[in-house]
Amino acid sequence: MSAIDPEIPDDGHRSRQRQLAGDLRALILSGDIGPDQRLPSTAELTRRYAVNNQTVTRALALLKAEGLVTGHKGKSVVSTRRRPAVVRASHYPTPVAPGDPLPWLGATGRDAVVRLLGVGETAAPAQVARTFGLPAGEPVVFRHQVLVLDGEPAELVWTYYPAEIARGTALAGDRRLRGGSPTVLAALGHPLRHAVDQVSVRPATVAEFIALQLPGDIPVLRQFRTAYTDRERPIEVTVMIKAGQQFEIRYELPAGD
Repeated sequence: MSAIDPEIPDDGHRSRQRQLAGDLRALILSGDIGPDQRLPSTAELTRRYAVNNQTVTRALALLKAEGLVTGHKGKSVVSTRRRPAVVRASHYPTPVAPGDPLPWLGATGRDAVVRLLGVGETAAPAQVARTFGLPAGEPVVFRHQVLVLDGEPAELVWTYYPAEIARGTALAGDRRLRGGSPTVLAALGHPLRHAVDQVSVRPATVAEFIALQLPGDIPVLRQFRTAYTDRERPIEVTVMIKAGQQFEIRYELPAGD
């Protein structure tokens, strides 16, 4: 931004502080404002957005809550080195040796920990029942976990299995799965062959907002993953609710013929 930059119009829907925060967030995440680089001055931002100092302060507070900027009153505000963890859409966990860390956690570049929140049986949610080809309300085994990145909750995970497959196995136990679910399923005679993701973005529910400790009106990224075994049988369904400010999804696409 410079003195000759034009003023930014009002989009007519969001508050001006959210519009300003959105523009600055985009510049930071794209690298146009790099780590440790100063943000435009308050005077410049008030001029370009036709707002007062208080609106700028509130916009910067939103970015501070997300960990993207740091600064103190009366001093310049700079971009931090914090960036979303990059997750490959083409990646699906493979079996690992018992006791070894799950490799995708290290790939996030963050201090990652998975905590098991609950295990049991429940009536299959509608989308899960349709995927497994089960009658509505049929019981399924579920595992509920939270992924914590750098000490902050980042993703809520629910994984479902047909009860006839998982009942009485390690999948229904209240301990971490040795080698991950692919290892357990393979041992049960159901090797995972491929998986399909459906990805969407939506506002958080009240429970998600609280559990993920979202900093303001941040959307969540929802992944609905179906993993298949032999003969294209769906054997595992995973619902992942990711904090929007914590992740980017990377797609690796083969060249077409």
